[in-house]
Amino acid sequence: MNWAYVEQALAIFCFGYPFVMAYYWMTGALLFFIVRERHMPRFDRPPTLTTYPGVSILVPCFNEGPQVRETIENLSRITYPNFEVIAINDGSRDETAATLDALCETNPRLSVIHLISNQGKSCALNTGALAARYQILVCIDGDALLDRNALHWIVRQFQVSPRIGGIAGNPRIRNRSSIVGLLQVGEFSGMVGLIRRAQNIYGSFFTVSGAVCAFRKRALQEAGWWNTQALTDDVDVTWRLQMAGWNVEFAPKALAWILTPETFRGLWRQRVRWSEGGTTVILRYFPQLFTRKGLRMWPIWANYVVSILWSYTILLFMGVGLLHQLGISFGLGFSSLGFLPDKWGMTLALTYLLQALVAALLDRRVEPDIFRSLYWIIWYPLIFWVVQALTAIVGLPRSILYLRRQTGTWTSPDRGFR
Repeated sequence: MNWAYVEQALAIFCFGYPFVMAYYWMTGALLFFIVRERHMPRFDRPPTLTTYPGVSILVPCFNEGPQVRETIENLSRITYPNFEVIAINDGSRDETAATLDALCETNPRLSVIHLISNQGKSCALNTGALAARYQILVCIDGDALLDRNALHWIVRQFQVSPRIGGIAGNPRIRNRSSIVGLLQVGEFSGMVGLIRRAQNIYGSFFTVSGAVCAFRKRALQEAGWWNTQALTDDVDVTWRLQMAGWNVEFAPKALAWILTPETFRGLWRQRVRWSEGGTTVILRYFPQLFTRKGLRMWPIWANYVVSILWSYTILLFMGVGLLHQLGISFGLGFSSLGFLPDKWGMTLALTYLLQALVAALLDRRVEPDIFRSLYWIIWYPLIFWVVQALTAIVGLPRSILYLRRQTGTWTSPDRGFR
């Protein structure tokens, strides 16, 4: 075998895959803007709706004492006229229960459900959904500050088509006091926003954001509600909704301001969990891809699998290169290749710059001062691919082990510096 050709193929795959995906996402995001977003009114002006159906806001809480008061009190700013709030205390061991009970006395829209022990976020959401009076369910995390006009945009999206079963909101970072926090501003604009716009155009979603999303109760019922054994409830329910024949769409103006990890350790733990949960869904639902309704998920599934192969190829390629530097070649003839060869490095750098500009221009309509974070948006794609590779390498074996133990309880996430 001519190992030089193998090395060349690996190099093209390692550096070509991020390049191709960047243009794939940018193209889809621009098409989304032209087709869906261009003629929308400003995000800070609620759209006029034909009707104003009731909305139930579900807030699952586990040890959210430091921030749940802020989250619930912020909901009093909502401009939508017809909604209720259901907070589900999932066996918290801090002051969450007492805080929610106190808020319930002063907020007539708020109802509180206390679960005796921690059952997991999926169980909490199922409990809240069954108690909800209305058919539209909006789910936010215990640290999320929902934009005052977000419910208008969510209901507007549901009114577009009766086949829309789920809506992905647009989470934005509100803690920006560290480099890690600022980099995630770049992530949610330069990567997440582009990817969700593109997936909306291409026809299938990998996941809504668990921090802010919405569902028709009927769609959830047909899909089997939230899976209590899922590690990442948002990914799992997104897949099952689409495999049940429902559409999932992105509402870029349904904003929620969230807290994120601000240390590398906290970010690593969060992303490994996301990778493990996503890979678990990919493995769990593979047999259903061969059904009529599952065919639509093949592009998302294939892209995820290729991303895992890419991650292990990077590991293999760099490992062989390191051994070559140490004088160990096993007769393969591989040469050492740096992370950014001259030609490919310049190409990727220009691509990331273009991606950052496209993302900032699109998100400027929902976050007018986004260009202040342009420096971090430019750098994040490179960091994204590094994090993607490392977490995918760790996440695959962990997801295989997880499928064998099937536990879905949660622990409190890292909320950053307060």
